[in-house]
Amino acid sequence: MISYLMLGTNDLKASGVFYDRLLGELGAKRAYDADGYIAWSFGKGKTLLSVTRPHDRQAATPGNGVMVALSVDGPGEVDRLHALALELGGSDEGEPGMRGNGFYAGYFRDPDGNKLNFFHWQPETN
Repeated sequence: MISYLMLGTNDLKASGVFYDRLLGELGAKRAYDADGYIAWSFGKGKTLLSVTRPHDRQAATPGNGVMVALSVDGPGEVDRLHALALELGGSDEGEPGMRGNGFYAGYFRDPDGNKLNFFHWQPETN
């Protein structure tokens, strides 16, 4: 089980605004707001998503091949939240659409370049 995910940021305040708004749409609330990082909780016992200044004090850079995927209730939510991410300063990394076998996703990068997606998966049955 994954307890928490951390994404690097070079602007903690701007990341806080971006994720407060975006993750708030999923019901997440700030669980920690400390010097150097912010974490959001989706509920007691659920995975935390955090943004942090790198511990080594070097510039935060997105990991190649690293992505955080956030499950939502349906394709309409994928569309809505992907659009909100772009409105909040994120960039498109793959517009919402069906990817096969009932997997509907929209990909984006946050203002620091970290790659995420919102998805809804309802496997096709035979």
